[in-house]
Amino acid sequence: MKKSVYSIVLSDNVVKAIDDMAYRMGTSRSNLINQILAQQVSYKTPESEIKDIFDCMKSIMDANFQIQSQSSDAMLSIRSPLRYKYRPTIRYRVELLKEVGENGEFGFLTVSFRTQSKELIDAFRGFFFVWCQVEKQYLDKDFKGGVEYICSDGKVIRKLKLNGRTANNPDSVGKAISDYINLLDSTMKAYFAIIDDPFTSTVKMEKMLLDGIDENIINI
Repeated sequence: MKKSVYSIVLSDNVVKAIDDMAYRMGTSRSNLINQILAQQVSYKTPESEIKDIFDCMKSIMDANFQIQSQSSDAMLSIRSPLRYKYRPTIRYRVELLKEVGENGEFGFLTVSFRTQSKELIDAFRGFFFVWCQVEKQYLDKDFKGGVEYICSDGKVIRKLKLNGRTANNPDSVGKAISDYINLLDSTMKAYFAIIDDPFTSTVKMEKMLLDGIDENIINI
């Protein structure tokens, strides 16, 4: 959304109150004034739509997830414990864009572990190698530019795109992201629960993912 610089005259006391509120909300003076004015004229800003998406996600994510506040209004961090020998935590970070990209991407989902364990990193890499291959095989055609990933040790970034089955409104988008994270999280935990049997764990995770695809759970 295009922005321009405007000169307006405000009371010093009003500016102080705005600055105090902006500080508590973790945003800037300009952004807060923009939001307040948009609300008064019933205009939906990208920032307010992002907030609505995150509010929807917070209402859907169950007790298995811990939602953490972020310094940026465009980010939401979610943690989920993994029952594995090193007791790692899976970290999901959702970052939403204010404008849709050229291939329809409206944000990014980053999945990571914080660990120094080579064994855990290798297992994480093996899980996502299969997950990415299955997604690309069955879902590439549903998204402009296909399903797009950036993978590195201990971190995977997936571009979030609408595939046409999900309405472009905050509730639908929030539910689609939540459904995807729920499926990914439950599948990863099932995989690691029997990781000592690599063949069985891989077969199980493939089945859970394919069931999710068949049930149209993956819409982003």
